[in-house]
Amino acid sequence: MDFQGLSSAEAEKLLKRYGLNGIKEQKKHPALILLSKFWNPVAWMLEFTFIAELILGKYVEAYIVIGLLLFNAIISFKQENKAEKALELLKKRLKIIARVLRDGKWIKLSAEELVPGDIIHIRMGDLVPADTQIISGSVLVDQSALTGESQPADRNDGESVYSGSVIKRGEATCKVTATGAESYFGKTAELIKSAKTKGHLEELILKIVRYFVMIDGILVALIFVYALINKMNFDEMLPFALILLVASIPVALPVTFTLAMALASMQLANSGILVTHLSAIEDIASMEELCSDKTGTLTENALALTAFKPLEPFGNEELFAYAMAASDESTQDPIDLSIISYVNSNKIKIPEIGKVIKFIPFDPQTKRAEAVIEKPAGNEKIQMSVIKGSPIIVSQNLNKTDADRVSKESERFEANGYRVIAVMMEDKKTGRFFPVGILGLSDPPRKDSKKLLEELKNLGIRVRMVTGDTELTAKITAKSIGLGEKVCAKENFKNPSGCDVFAGVFPEDKFHLVQGIQKLKKITGMTGDGVNDAPALKQAEVGIAVANATDVAKAAASLILTESGLSNIVEAVKYGRIVYRRMLTYTLNKISKTFQVALFLSLGLIFFGKFVTTPKLILILIFANDFVTMSIANDNAVYSGKPDKWKIKLIVSASLLIAGAWLLYSFAVYCIGYYIINLTLPQVQTLSFLSLVFSAQATVYLVREQRHFYKSKPGNYLMLASALDLIIITLMAYFGILMRNIPFADIAVLFAGTFIYMALLDFIKAPLMKKLA
Repeated sequence: MDFQGLSSAEAEKLLKRYGLNGIKEQKKHPALILLSKFWNPVAWMLEFTFIAELILGKYVEAYIVIGLLLFNAIISFKQENKAEKALELLKKRLKIIARVLRDGKWIKLSAEELVPGDIIHIRMGDLVPADTQIISGSVLVDQSALTGESQPADRNDGESVYSGSVIKRGEATCKVTATGAESYFGKTAELIKSAKTKGHLEELILKIVRYFVMIDGILVALIFVYALINKMNFDEMLPFALILLVASIPVALPVTFTLAMALASMQLANSGILVTHLSAIEDIASMEELCSDKTGTLTENALALTAFKPLEPFGNEELFAYAMAASDESTQDPIDLSIISYVNSNKIKIPEIGKVIKFIPFDPQTKRAEAVIEKPAGNEKIQMSVIKGSPIIVSQNLNKTDADRVSKESERFEANGYRVIAVMMEDKKTGRFFPVGILGLSDPPRKDSKKLLEELKNLGIRVRMVTGDTELTAKITAKSIGLGEKVCAKENFKNPSGCDVFAGVFPEDKFHLVQGIQKLKKITGMTGDGVNDAPALKQAEVGIAVANATDVAKAAASLILTESGLSNIVEAVKYGRIVYRRMLTYTLNKISKTFQVALFLSLGLIFFGKFVTTPKLILILIFANDFVTMSIANDNAVYSGKPDKWKIKLIVSASLLIAGAWLLYSFAVYCIGYYIINLTLPQVQTLSFLSLVFSAQATVYLVREQRHFYKSKPGNYLMLASALDLIIITLMAYFGILMRNIPFADIAVLFAGTFIYMALLDFIKAPLMKKLA
């Protein structure tokens, strides 16, 4: 059936009249977003401390607390604003593309440019971009997003298909009836949702922090018991106890995570990977298994008809006539296009076999396409069906002799690595099926596939190829890219451990394959492109929609590739592990410093009967630490050669050992300052404060590298933040700002001593970090 479609000039006029096919999103006012930074558990504790300090007349401490709260809120607001802009950019790159008839030619166009009157083509896997009326074809439509009804509905010629529906089967040519605000769904932009999931790492650290608060609560209780026994001043004890609790709160956690993930998503977007679920950045660092599609991922996805064999009594021209009848250019199906392209480029004369009155496009579930042809024969009309698809499926309708002929020729083609398509026809009058011929399509492996598979293997990731092809074809492809030759059928899904390749797999089977691998306790990645791949993409920890994926597959995936092949996945793995390394640095630093500070303050009071440093200086310490730890989000981390896993016991054990070592150092500094150098108590409190600041800085550099600390250069922002931190704190200590001043010589000796102590700890740390890696 011929359709005219709109001209570019007509479409432009209608676009001015109706506007873009979309509605502006209602955005939250920036002021409300900023205010929300002051309404969360971390902020509440700081606000409570601020009010308590004001009531107790500790105004300097109160101002530092509110300064700490404002600093983190403003930085978090700014970084989230950057992340939101990055997300807007991502949404632009994820816009739905429609197949539109303009100026008499089928083109691909952004769905937001559709106007009423446009002729579009929809097929399985599409999210319908506007309200339409079918003018040719039939589809099975999932309207659950609109009506809440779970059962799909059939839609045929003359019936409406609304914006936001999902095409589950079939295809149709439609006329656009309404767009944008006038459409039934009303908002095309919401067809793709960028869900933000709380990552496992963030939950892990918050869990650890809860334990910190519990431990600090016990320490505070011990201090109050000690204070009661020794009749200490309650007005001094209360702010000290509050600050001890505040010291255990990860004030910089939201900022650090927002910054780390925003930077990661922007970096990956620049590398051709769009992140729709931020937790995938963490999960891909732990990914051990990757199930990859063959077509378009490991191969070129440039199908070309390179061999054919008509089966008697049919000849070459008849084979192509029937193959063309079961092909349609508007579907943009690679098999159909390869057949049409071969016939046109070779100027093959196609004999008249009749008029196509019905066409059912290729369906991955049935693995076949079908056309019904009608031909005049005297006073009556004869109908026949032409079926084009998998030889196994086609052969099911043939008698044994014909089925054997198809099987024999198919095996010969497969031995040469061809993707085999069989063509047969059915005489509707007699109901008999006849094999017409065999087509051999080639889809050569990508030039970079072998190298990239080797690289993924070196990163500790096992790649398994998943294909709908026969075992023989799959084996030849796998061998050519160095993947392995152990080919398995879907019956092996429950125990897939020894399989390199899965052949004869339907898209809906992939879900069970992912489950089978996950039962082996493996973090699994899955690539997919079709609507039936969506459940598998959702089930996998890392669902990856490939470059040519349907809108439904993209909506289900957590990562979307914008370029064909696996090269982007390699980059995603490396960057995910870099993020893991940065967050491990933060985690180790936070745990060790929390234990060090809490134990030093509480045990110091119990052992010496004095405050080893003041609450005011602890607040400044938190401020100084947060300033530096935020810059970890952009550190020059080195990715590991194996999948990363969060070994909680090892992390906590390593952190406790580091904390214990620095605790001894802090007590040593206090004792030297008070008993040997004979500094006054306020000066010793300044010296102890400096020891906590210097050791906090040293810990960051100690744990950021699993090898010796000098093996890799820290990030520029980290070094700049450290330098500013140390200079400002040193000047405050020297000039006595908010603390009692001490001689510069004492500060210099303490700094040198801290560096030497860090170098000694570095040799103890190395074996611990190897276990963590």
